[in-house]
Amino acid sequence: MNTYDLAVIGSGPGGYVAAIRAAQLEMRVAIVEADRLGGVCLNWGCIPSKAILSAAELYEAVRQGVPGLRVQGLTPDFGAVIDASRAAADRLHRGVGTLMKKNKIDVYAGWGSLAGSGQVVVKGEEGETALEARHILLATGSREWVLPGVTVDGKRVLTSREALESRELPGSIVVIGGGAVGVEFAYAYQAYGSRVILIELLEQLLPGMDAEVARTLERSLTRRKVDVRTRTFFKSLEVHDDRVVVTVEGPKGEDELRVDQVLFAVGRKAIVEELGLEKVGVETDRGFVRVGTDYRTTADGVWAIGDVSGPPLLAHKASEEGSAAVEFMAGERKQPLNLQRVPACIYCQPQVASVGLSEEEARAAGHDVHVGKFPFGAIGKAVATGHTDGFVKLVVDSRYGEILGCQAIGTGVTELVAEVTVAMNLEATVREVGEACHAHPTLSEAIKEAALAAEGRSINF
Repeated sequence: MNTYDLAVIGSGPGGYVAAIRAAQLEMRVAIVEADRLGGVCLNWGCIPSKAILSAAELYEAVRQGVPGLRVQGLTPDFGAVIDASRAAADRLHRGVGTLMKKNKIDVYAGWGSLAGSGQVVVKGEEGETALEARHILLATGSREWVLPGVTVDGKRVLTSREALESRELPGSIVVIGGGAVGVEFAYAYQAYGSRVILIELLEQLLPGMDAEVARTLERSLTRRKVDVRTRTFFKSLEVHDDRVVVTVEGPKGEDELRVDQVLFAVGRKAIVEELGLEKVGVETDRGFVRVGTDYRTTADGVWAIGDVSGPPLLAHKASEEGSAAVEFMAGERKQPLNLQRVPACIYCQPQVASVGLSEEEARAAGHDVHVGKFPFGAIGKAVATGHTDGFVKLVVDSRYGEILGCQAIGTGVTELVAEVTVAMNLEATVREVGEACHAHPTLSEAIKEAALAAEGRSINF
């Protein structure tokens, strides 16, 4: 019988984690996937892009050289890099399949949509399958946003989806959008040898993030010879057999950019179309499924998590919400995920990471703020390894020493931010973090020193 306690539509990092958590709570679970188990993150986003970026970092490091080491004849094989990234994605895709079997979760291949109260219809290659479920969880994620009038052909005009499969390194490329995806691809293409022009409409790269972090990243990319143009508007493009002509307008007027490719990285939108939302009364708000604090939608028995339910559009946020939603269903949870304690990471070099409130946000919220900032240039491990760009900044409430947020830029900060996230979860004070013994020499000492700096007692700077 196709009757379940929970039917999950979407098998990305939100959906498959929710399915496993439900199975652990002894629910009978089905999961529906229209493409590949693992969703966008494992197959067309987080994992393959990080494989490409990791190889770019290594190539850049060896090419620039290290005192005492000389390398001759180093050349990138971009096609092989793409092949390796696809192999990484395939391995994790198979791993999700193994997890489904291990947890006795039934997998249905096809497009899942709501057919009525407690009903899901799956349209697959072999026809339609009807499922009944006491709970239905929407975890359909998001897709690349394409500007009106732009046709993505996968050859000259790409989004991140096509770029992750393209085995040909462009000699030149315009990247439209200076958010997380845009700066990652701009860094990677430049590291492999492409001429890169990065276009951002707003005043800074990484809109919405700490302005000092954004300025530091822009300087770093510019030193790497990425042509960064903020306050620049994309107007149009013309596709020719051998090139793309991109017209933009910035502070100095209009300009025509003749390049091999153009990559659009202007954001993502929730996948809400053709889900049958209207059949059961699921409401949307500004393109996202509307949910309450317990992840319930406006329809009885239907829940939603991850990108489809609103920002931040992050894989780890989706995973945590997947577990939380299932625990709400089972009556084992009372509080939702605290979005102020969800870190955001960007994997260009130098890396960028943040969690909680920025200094500007904290002041706007009425906090009396102290800021502790420490540069990697004063950290022994950073100096020894040559990775001295960037800093760690802690935003602290002056009255109690509560850590309100962290912004960091530099090598390894996407790993370091977890320490601050744990400290915030445990409601540790900045003094407790500053007095915790950190191993030497490590990059994590920057967090200790930033904590000490917030109290005016930094040792090494």
